[in-house]
Amino acid sequence: MNIKDRFLKYVSFDTTSDENSATVPTTAKQKLLGQYLADELKNMGLEDAHMDEFGYVYGYLPASSDRATDDALGLIAHMDTAPAVSGTDIKPSVISYAGGDIELSGGVSITEKNFPCLKNYVGQDLIVTDGTTLLGADDKAGVAEIFTACEYLIAHPEISHRGIAVCITPDEEVGSGADHFDLGKFRAKKAYTVDGGELGEIEYENFNAAGAKIRVNGVNIHPGSAKNQMKNAVLMANQLISMLPPAETPAHTEGYEGFYHVGDISGNETLVTIGMIIRDHDKEKFEARKAFLTNLVAYLNTVWGEGSFVLEMRDSYYNMKEQILPHMELITNAEAAMRAVGAEPKIIAIRGGTDGARLSYMGLPCPNLSTGGVNFHSVHEFISVQAMEKMVQVLIELVK
Repeated sequence: MNIKDRFLKYVSFDTTSDENSATVPTTAKQKLLGQYLADELKNMGLEDAHMDEFGYVYGYLPASSDRATDDALGLIAHMDTAPAVSGTDIKPSVISYAGGDIELSGGVSITEKNFPCLKNYVGQDLIVTDGTTLLGADDKAGVAEIFTACEYLIAHPEISHRGIAVCITPDEEVGSGADHFDLGKFRAKKAYTVDGGELGEIEYENFNAAGAKIRVNGVNIHPGSAKNQMKNAVLMANQLISMLPPAETPAHTEGYEGFYHVGDISGNETLVTIGMIIRDHDKEKFEARKAFLTNLVAYLNTVWGEGSFVLEMRDSYYNMKEQILPHMELITNAEAAMRAVGAEPKIIAIRGGTDGARLSYMGLPCPNLSTGGVNFHSVHEFISVQAMEKMVQVLIELVK
């Protein structure tokens, strides 16, 4: 199957994960794609191809006979899509891009003004959404690229290659994609996640990350008799948010700059819940950000009364850099593979995280490679067919 058709098949599955679910995986529908992928690997001829009870898909492509003593290489991607934008009933289309803005539906456009990188894709075939859902290139493009590379190697036994350990995870988008990853079952000691953006990206630095939920407890009194009695949780929550550093939000930061991000807020005068994430590449600055939020909540409790603000904060993942530095051959090999197939490597720091960050701290050094996708988690998401084809070539070079 060619990469385009394989990708279009995968995005026909709704695999949105759910950050509020306690099940594993967080949505049962992920297992529908998981079983399809396990069957596909089995039909290709990979050893031990299966989906486990947690929705993880494993398979192993043995090395060619002349490479039997070489260490295997792991290739990992995730099957779920982000819950921030609908992944239900995706209607992709393939366009031959000749330049200019791309009109989708309902007044939604991918414009050159808002997305200057469009100019780099003139003459390529782009897969876009209809403007009502995300596309799912994050990370079904990575899945398609890994599977297509394995299929190619099976069809061309004359190509000498290392063994390839494959794992497709659920729930990466909600931060639990590595929770049930079975290192004992995975037959590689080093790996790559194929979960990045534009073609050529190589990433081995990412944010240190924490999630926070703040419960704001108010006292609701009838407005007609509320003087000196009402504690309006909506206004109390607004006070907290207004005291966060205004220039330290995602919209005002780039590169290695960290941020506080208020992602959701709900409630009324009695109770408001605020959901936040905290990010920084530098570990000391990360700890300082968490301390700032802790101290802010403590201060507001002195203003409004103890228990008015209740903070729950949990670390999500850490910067993989210190785990990758002893294994920098992973980076130089990726650079060489990209150059060998005519893709210019670009080492960048992830303003986010991947399964690879957590796996690196679990003992599996795992930097991240591009998929070719653009505008992830958005109705403006798109991917170039030619970029996916090039990434298949990169993966083949890596295992050679």
